[in-house]
Amino acid sequence: MKPFAYVRPTSLQEAAAAHASHPGARYLGGGTNLVDLMKHGVETPDTLIDLTRLPLHDIEELPTGALRVGAGVANTDLAAHPLVRTRYPALSQALLAGASGQLRNIATTGGNLLQRTRCPYFQDVSKPCNKREPGTGCSARDGVHRDHAVLGHSGHCIATHPSDMAVALAALDAGIELYGGEHGTREVAATTFHRLPGEHPERDTVICPGEIITAVLLPPTAPGALSLYRKARDRASYAFALASVAAVLELDGGRVRHVALAFGGLAHRPWRATTAEELLTDAEPTDEAVREALDAELAAARPLRDNSFKVDLARNLARDALGTLIRAGGGVPPRVAPSQP
Repeated sequence: MKPFAYVRPTSLQEAAAAHASHPGARYLGGGTNLVDLMKHGVETPDTLIDLTRLPLHDIEELPTGALRVGAGVANTDLAAHPLVRTRYPALSQALLAGASGQLRNIATTGGNLLQRTRCPYFQDVSKPCNKREPGTGCSARDGVHRDHAVLGHSGHCIATHPSDMAVALAALDAGIELYGGEHGTREVAATTFHRLPGEHPERDTVICPGEIITAVLLPPTAPGALSLYRKARDRASYAFALASVAAVLELDGGRVRHVALAFGGLAHRPWRATTAEELLTDAEPTDEAVREALDAELAAARPLRDNSFKVDLARNLARDALGTLIRAGGGVPPRVAPSQP
């Protein structure tokens, strides 16, 4: 492993100053992803700035009914928090669907958002990878890409984002609070925090150099709002999503008052299904309406040689998730049957 310096600040100001004065520095939270990448030689920071002593470990209910989650809160603690379990079940379910109990005890909220893709070509420094080394090419495109993107990918990168938590946050309209850099303190919507690859797949997020994730902000839940998270994977635990979905639904008088849908495992970032949402809002949640909305959303998919199955998998996961929520909300759920390609 390459030698590196280690800094352990006790305030946000000290952490930001340390980053500014140490070119090539990286912030360290739980380290469950960064340390692995350092072992592989993918990340080679000159300095690690340990954020674990900063006051970022609280979950606070705000006067508005919103919830402020410190970036240092462990995934286990966030999933088990009573207000998260009762108001934002999709988030709790998504966290519990990720990694293992041991990793969730260490992994942090901020670190979960900043984890890198698990594309094997990205993690193998002997292979060309535009995300790791821009301009070298994408080995996955003509290689093994069963697990890769079907939405939003580019000729430069077909990797997917691995976070389950981020998918739930996108559906819940969460905000990401940032500190440092040229912007001071600012908030970015979870739906726009992660980027599509375009011509710069090396840029995973809109975060600026030196910025620190300080909190996740969960908006107040509307009366009657229901949510859940579903994930399909190759084995029952400790596996990344082939496809996943986070769904939020409010019914009013037999019609859809509000719906939010986000897919995981399909794109470079959590994919907010805005086309499907627009078609379902104010509609009666019939089988035909749900099917047409999902078909319209997934019409944008561009599957590769070995991953076209993901389109049907995502469609059926979403139909099942919406059907469950419609039933729970007192509506007539759509019949979920295998979709035709």
